Amino acid sequence: MSQKIVVVALGHRALGNTLPEQKQAVTESAKAIADLVELGAKVVISHSNAPQVGMIHTAMNEFGKAHPDYTFAPMSVCSAMSQGYIGYDLQNAIRAELIGRGIYKTVSTILTQVVIDPYDDAFADPEKIIGRYLTAQEAEEEEKKGNFVTEIPGKGYRRIVAAPKPQAIVELDAIRALVWAGQVVIACGGGGIPVLEQDAQLRGASAVIEKDLTSGLLAEKLDADQLLILTSVQKVSLNLQTPQEVYLDKISVEEAKKHMAANQFAPGSMLPKFEAGVSFVEKGEGRKAVITDIPHAKDGYLGKTGTIIA
Repeated sequence: MSQKIVVVALGHRALGNTLPEQKQAVTESAKAIADLVELGAKVVISHSNAPQVGMIHTAMNEFGKAHPDYTFAPMSVCSAMSQGYIGYDLQNAIRAELIGRGIYKTVSTILTQVVIDPYDDAFADPEKIIGRYLTAQEAEEEEKKGNFVTEIPGKGYRRIVAAPKPQAIVELDAIRALVWAGQVVIACGGGGIPVLEQDAQLRGASAVIEKDLTSGLLAEKLDADQLLILTSVQKVSLNLQTPQEVYLDKISVEEAKKHMAANQFAPGSMLPKFEAGVSFVEKGEGRKAVITDIPHAKDGYLGKTGTIIA
């Protein structure tokens, strides 16, 4: 039986977009996780939170508008709420799937803070769209507060926030302790709650962190054997949607870097998955990163399919 540590990064398709969708989606994700546990792997799970944090941000701020005695919810608080909400459904689904297979393991969710650099260039060029559509007047009010907005032609305006790179995982020791205690751990949800270090205090930041980059950092700091990134495709392709499209099987770090430099992967989508995979693999011996979809998670872990960086 393997005792490898694998960090599994779940994309938003593994969670759905609404409460009922999430309840159903996590049952499928739980099967993929349970397959890895059955193989003897020590499993740590990170996940996306884009639809969920947007929903929470909108709901909390609409509530604040209707009730002047309440303040608006900052992004860091919304991120924390999304971690708890997703973790609740996901850990219960994994627990039920494991029990159904006769496996009795504790599944824990850790609210995880991730330190970012206040001088990250991303703050000068915010790119992550969040929340509902705004009117021109509402957009102007947001800008007066110091927030950024962008116009969506024909639909209105939406807030945008920075996506700085993760620097450190605050609860890393707790995550490591639970992993080595044999628990299945859910951590760094949505890329982590973005915080700034100010002396002994951690202050929430108005930002979101790219979850694939945090997943890679988590795998690196845990000295994991594998980073398994589960997305919407069984294998990544070059020259997407052209007659020259070809699928990537096993590639080296150098080949991955070459494809990245050639702009083969979309920013904010497939590119951060390769950035995370390359960084993780090149910082340790014997590591590999696998990009595949949920139905092929087990085969991807076993090296039978997926795009493998090693």
